[in-house]
Amino acid sequence: MIKEIINPRLKSEENKIFRKVKTVSTVFIFVLFAQIFSPVSFSQDKNKIDFENCTFNGFPLYGKVKFVESFPDIKVQIVDSFPDLKVKLVNSFPDDCGKWQIVESFPDVKIKIVDSFPDIKIKFVESFPGEP
Repeated sequence: MIKEIINPRLKSEENKIFRKVKTVSTVFIFVLFAQIFSPVSFSQDKNKIDFENCTFNGFPLYGKVKFVESFPDIKVQIVDSFPDLKVKLVNSFPDDCGKWQIVESFPDVKIKIVDSFPDIKIKFVESFPGEP
């Protein structure tokens, strides 16, 4: 008689635990898919170069440039192939996209050269700066 009373209670408790585990698993899977397919994971377009205005996150990719070690506006990696931007160093009139004049004071943008995790990749060229 005791077995008959205890056995249904155990099955009932097992069912409750199973339902809780199933609910938690369902919520976890939903959150995982929401994180994977959310617009935030595809928002890397805001970190792309706007060639129409020649800017990156509002910072110009032409003009007077100062190379810094801390607090850069943009982190760049120098590459030989597949750059995001081709850069030509000039001594005056850095008015076009990809033309940079190196200065020590009053820069338009501060650049840090990095080896990994850059914001953009650049290639130094002698002609045809700008969009690759």
